[in-house]
Parts: sequence; structure tokens; C-alpha cells
Amino acid sequence: MTAKKRHFLKTEVARRVVAALSTYETKNPLKGKLEVLETSERTLILLNGVPVALCIEKTPFFTVRGALELHPRRHLVSVDMGAVQFIHNGADVMSPGIVDADKSITPGDFVVIIDERHNKPLGVGTALITGDEMIHETRGKAVRILHHVGDKIWHVSP
Repeated sequence: MTAKKRHFLKTEVARRVVAALSTYETKNPLKGKLEVLETSERTLILLNGVPVALCIEKTPFFTVRGALELHPRRHLVSVDMGAVQFIHNGADVMSPGIVDADKSITPGDFVVIIDERHNKPLGVGTALITGDEMIHETRGKAVRILHHVGDKIWHVSP
């Protein structure tokens, strides 16, 4: 991933980013200097040099590192341990692998995928079905992966 531009966010823009990410009820506050890193593939938002958010259609949402640091409480999809290997390899999340999901999720929402045992983020994606359907469906895709542990965004170093 090649960096094109890197600059600090203006105060007003930084406030909007913080407000957007705060809607997911993070356990840790978003404090520090926010920067934008424009790459050949994605636009990332850095907090003290660590990529904590990526811009998807001009909307900021957590990266896996951001979810690890900030611990969002909403829009979480929990998968069984059998799905972890597939998600680590970049596969979309299938309904049979989901053990729990936030009931407020609607199709098109951004979600954080966590494992059921350790509650650690594995990836982020876009919901294809509602949170309730994710729990009860027995077949089909539920989440399209946008970023996961081990991909190019994960390896962006501070």
C-alpha cells in the first residue's frame, strides 16, 4: 500500500470523525492527534500514528486495530472459532458461523467481527442481512469483509 498524502485533520473535521465513531459506544475515548493517510487503496485515519479508522464512502469506521484500541460496544458480530481461520484469510462471514449479533444491525451497516471466545476483533465489514437474521439463518453470506487481520491495512505501521 503506497502512501499518497498524510496530514493532520482540521479541528471541525476531527470532531465529526470522533462523533461518528462515538455512536458505536466505545469503551475508550478517542483522544490524541488525528491524521489522514491517503493511500493508493484506502483513506485511513490515524490516531497518534496508529490506523484506527478507514473511510468507506466518506464514512469513518473502525479498522481492526481501532476496534482493539477503542472497544466498540455496538454493531458487533460474534463468530464461532471455526470461522476464525477463514476470516483471517479474507473470506466473507457466513450465517452458520455467527453465534451472536447486535440486533440493531441493518443491511448496509458497517460491523466489527469478533471471535466468541476472546471477543477480539478479526475484521470489519458490511452487513448483508439484519442482525436478527444473522443469528437465525442457516445458510448464506451475512457480512462482506472489507478489512481483516493480516491484510495490507493491518500491516500499516505507525
